[in-house]
Amino acid sequence: MTDTIETPPPAPKSRFAKFWDSDFAWSFRHSPVAIVASVVVVILVLAAIFAPLIAPYNPFDPATLNLMNGFTPPGTPNAFTQETFLLGTDDQGRDVFSTILYGLRISLFVGASAVLLAMIIGVILGLMAAYYGGWVETVIMRIADVQLTFPAILVAMLIFGIAKGVTPPEYRNAMAIYVLIVAIALSDWVQFARVVRGAALVEKNKEYVQAARLIGRGSIPIMFRHILPNVLSPVLVIATISLALAIIAEATLSFLGVGAPPTQPSLGTLIRIGQGFLFSGEWWILFFPACTLLALALSVNLLGDWLRDALNPKLR
Repeated sequence: MTDTIETPPPAPKSRFAKFWDSDFAWSFRHSPVAIVASVVVVILVLAAIFAPLIAPYNPFDPATLNLMNGFTPPGTPNAFTQETFLLGTDDQGRDVFSTILYGLRISLFVGASAVLLAMIIGVILGLMAAYYGGWVETVIMRIADVQLTFPAILVAMLIFGIAKGVTPPEYRNAMAIYVLIVAIALSDWVQFARVVRGAALVEKNKEYVQAARLIGRGSIPIMFRHILPNVLSPVLVIATISLALAIIAEATLSFLGVGAPPTQPSLGTLIRIGQGFLFSGEWWILFFPACTLLALALSVNLLGDWLRDALNPKLR
């Protein structure tokens, strides 16, 4: 009689190992565009977060400014102070590299906050329209249809102008960033509401929702605890793509002079300042902030495109 050697069962995989072996991670590892885009986004986000530690100067501290350093080309010693700046200086002697890092913080904060607020508004209204139906759905969807007939940037400009007009003058600069966030969010909630409504209309007729109704669950718990988790995938994709659009919208409004105030300049404000010196030879004041904005928006948009394809079950 021979002894049999029993093979021990394989050790259970960790959560990271399961994630690494998933279709989602496989898709990311085999997408060079997604990898490069994510690296660019991570670098820019970390640069914005740690701007006070990375930036050699505080561009908004008057004590660190020297007008003699104005219009210093990149990498060239200044004729008067002999100081050298990596990306040059602007007309006020501010280091362009430092202003980009601080401006990046404002752009990312406004874009992310606006998308988060738009997502909250759109998800709530979309769930209400799908679950309650009737006149609730009619009113919400008709408002969404009317808003879609106007360009989002015009809606944001209108809301920003009205809100700024009713704000007391002494609080306008302090509240300008928050008014800008609300304006962009109110111009961007429609796509979240329409997508959530379409997905929730399918989910609300499934067995688990009917069972929740039979045991006496209320409307709000059913919408947010049962239906919402099953409609989040398209919402996350839209949020990623909307982040790039929100950053561009903020830059556009700031470029037009109706966005971030001069005391809190974003990338759009820096582009507006640099545009005035483009044809006089100081090209770097516009070029580097514009390249940073383009790299950020393009990378976020490419990540959103990849995320949309990765979460599409038809493409797995």
